[in-house]
Amino acid sequence: MAEVELPQLGESVTEGIITAWLVEVGDEVTVDQPLVEISTDKVDTEIPSPAAGVVQELRAEVDETIEVGQVIAIIGEGDAPAGDDDGDTSTDDVEQDADTASDDESAEEASGDDDADTSDEDQAAEPAPAASAGGSSDATAQVAGSKALTSPLVRKQLREAGLTPERVKGTGPGGRITREDADRAIAAGGEGEGEAATSDQQASAPAAAAPTPPPAVPTAPTERKRPAASPTQIDFGGQREVVEDLSRVRKAIANSMMDSLQTTAQLTAGVEVDLTNIMNLRAAKKDAFKSKEGASLSPLPLISRAVCMVLPRHPVMNSSMDMESGKVIYHGYINLGMAVDTERGLLVPNIKDAQDLNVPGLARKIADLASRTRNKKIQPDEISGGTFTITNTGSVGTLFDTPILNPPEVAILATAAIEKRPVVVSDAYGDSIAIRWMSYLCLSYDHRMVDGADAARFLQDLKYILETHDFAAELGV
Repeated sequence: MAEVELPQLGESVTEGIITAWLVEVGDEVTVDQPLVEISTDKVDTEIPSPAAGVVQELRAEVDETIEVGQVIAIIGEGDAPAGDDDGDTSTDDVEQDADTASDDESAEEASGDDDADTSDEDQAAEPAPAASAGGSSDATAQVAGSKALTSPLVRKQLREAGLTPERVKGTGPGGRITREDADRAIAAGGEGEGEAATSDQQASAPAAAAPTPPPAVPTAPTERKRPAASPTQIDFGGQREVVEDLSRVRKAIANSMMDSLQTTAQLTAGVEVDLTNIMNLRAAKKDAFKSKEGASLSPLPLISRAVCMVLPRHPVMNSSMDMESGKVIYHGYINLGMAVDTERGLLVPNIKDAQDLNVPGLARKIADLASRTRNKKIQPDEISGGTFTITNTGSVGTLFDTPILNPPEVAILATAAIEKRPVVVSDAYGDSIAIRWMSYLCLSYDHRMVDGADAARFLQDLKYILETHDFAAELGV
């Protein structure tokens, strides 16, 4: 017999709430198979099975608060019970606190694909919540027999996508439908778009051809796709209002945001930056880079690398202030926070010692952090200890942003949408108008610690690196 205990999930985490059981009594499980979803004040995560065997007992209910070290399940030897599972366990009909709507892919040109408001282009595109039950494939083949084996979480995922478990082919033990099976079925049968329009598609119509005879024939404008809807969709069912309990994560986010605004003196400064060189480099190298590194060469790792190059020249931006002790802590390392948009809300894991990574290393780390955060694999210690944060709200098209600080950090950078714009460029022959890839960098900072001139110097230095540095030398392709 193996006892499943709530492990230590972080230095300050002493308890958690069970939000969903992913298995039922009698299920056969493998080592490290996710058993249960736990919500803490810092993060939601899954607890894996410590041994292979059959689930003999579940000792806690959904929504029950459990302490670190408490036994919540028993895994033993033996065969799973014969016969069909009717799914009528006590946990089967429990609604989850966390949202299960999927994240849409965002424009790959718009400031990166892995952080605050988008998913990475080299991750499998998650389906839109409005998926249809139509279409047929191996993933949506009719399951013979009675009600299909699956967990409450997967049932809810399928239900919100308009599918029934009986239409999904399970690949788990005994034909059980796993989360991956559900993802494949929704992707195969859904009508939702897996990606938002790229920045090229979202941009304005192409500039007019040069006025030299004969005049160029105007090209037809690229068809635009409608931006993705919110992943949170409400079924009103004829009611005028729907009332739900706040999830534990949403409560933590709400408290954190209010504490930040009430305990710091925040304001935002911004600069316009020409990212044409970066976008041209990306266009030329992204395929070879992805083939070699297994991660996307979005603008985000390039911007992150520039931030890591600039921060040591502006140590106040990578510091923390402790008013109680009257001390300021200057960090000789960079734990770079990456805001990740998840179905449960915005979470900010950080890349430890990001100053030691080149562009490929940052690209891999960003993709890994984003994937594990969305899939509830992130650990609480990865959420804490950040020294500077980047949030990529431009990935969903924002022109400008005023991000809220993540205390005790004293600064946070928002990257805006990257768009083609006509701008004045100067060279040895004078001034001219050119089409360039332009964006805004928006820096919110704690004015108690950072003066306006400090913020301006940091932004100008970052602008210089982004516009002039030869990042190609780091790519290795």
